[in-house]
Amino acid sequence: MTTDYAPSIETTEGTVFNLSGGDWESLVTGVEGEQERIVVNMGPQHPSTHGVLRLILELDGETVVQVRPGIGYLHTGIEKNLEFRNWVQGVTFVTRMDYLSPFFNETVYCMGVEKLLGISDQVPERAKTLRILMMELNRISSHLVALATGGMELGALTAMTFGFRDRELILDIFEMVTGLRMNHAYVRPGGVSCDLPPGAVEKIRATVKHLRKSTQDNVNILVGNQIWLGRTKGVGYLDLQGCLALGVTGPVLRATGVPWDLRKTQPYLGYERYEFEVQTQDTCDAYGRFLIRLGEIAESLNLVDQALDFLEPGPVMIEDKSIAWPAQLALGADGLGNSQEHIAKIMSQSMEALIHHFKLVTEGFQVPRGQVYTAVESPRGELGAFVVSDDSTRPYRVHFRDPSFSNLQATPAVGEGGQIADLIAALASLDPVMGGVDR
Repeated sequence: MTTDYAPSIETTEGTVFNLSGGDWESLVTGVEGEQERIVVNMGPQHPSTHGVLRLILELDGETVVQVRPGIGYLHTGIEKNLEFRNWVQGVTFVTRMDYLSPFFNETVYCMGVEKLLGISDQVPERAKTLRILMMELNRISSHLVALATGGMELGALTAMTFGFRDRELILDIFEMVTGLRMNHAYVRPGGVSCDLPPGAVEKIRATVKHLRKSTQDNVNILVGNQIWLGRTKGVGYLDLQGCLALGVTGPVLRATGVPWDLRKTQPYLGYERYEFEVQTQDTCDAYGRFLIRLGEIAESLNLVDQALDFLEPGPVMIEDKSIAWPAQLALGADGLGNSQEHIAKIMSQSMEALIHHFKLVTEGFQVPRGQVYTAVESPRGELGAFVVSDDSTRPYRVHFRDPSFSNLQATPAVGEGGQIADLIAALASLDPVMGGVDR
């Protein structure tokens, strides 16, 4: 067996393929040998590639003739790893996919598991509200990173300072609630791992009030700024037809004037109770996407206030003890763990209760055979989870529709024909996160 792209040799252990650099060498030879063009690697270490993304550029002077995204440098095998862990342990893996929006990863996965279990209606209302609360705070922090890194790549270093300054306040809230700044594993099948600690509501309200003022700093220095307009207006053009053809969602799609937001079009977790406006622009360019993210930050701050108003006393985990694990966790000085009172009760209650707890922790609960698809509106667009169970304590297959992966397909469309400097702004406006692409 042979292939033009991977020469092979026969060994005693079978066929061995050599994949080292064949495509790069043939591409360079073909382009530079026939035309007055140059092939350049942007990445995978280039600071403007938002992580370990490789772009193979074919240039005619400073004009981008062709863009070929190269992915896989951050491959973690998360989807495959899920097949070897129980359903609750899977949360610890999925939270690490798109590391800038972990609560969305956790929520869409748990919604899929709950749908297979048939317990979606049994999840406590307080738990659903806490999920919305944490996701909207997460949306703000993610957009702040997009604005900060996008500004940095175009030379607006003050925008980067403002963005990361404000994001720290939200990460402080995450740490207060979950014990961690990132990779929280806070959302669990049946609810959330623990309730808000004392004083959390007051701190969140105070932070929201502060952010309403501080996030205006980037608005003041960039909106209408002639230099910023020169770098983003008309750059990275992608119209509605292009978005539909490539499966692009999120702020990039809404920049074409289409108000497609799953929180409105396909409400989940009670979003139909909340009042907010879907942010749209009709510019189809990097500047419009920038304005949408600014508008969504303001809307999410309003949603956080509404979620706090909707919070009512009650449990944060399903009552069914055959599923509700880990239950009654507590946040202590050394992080999140089992409540000592809960452990003492289990140890003293009965041997059967202790055995049940041990088996639930080590083996997990059983999920009926079936397959479901659930989706949420993440900061980058439609984040979907296709979850398959074979009636065991571990997933048979979990596959995610990550918006960064889908949106990254638009790189050639927004970059080809423009200047190499504009490619930086166009890519930043797509806001890809490689942890979600290479999961």
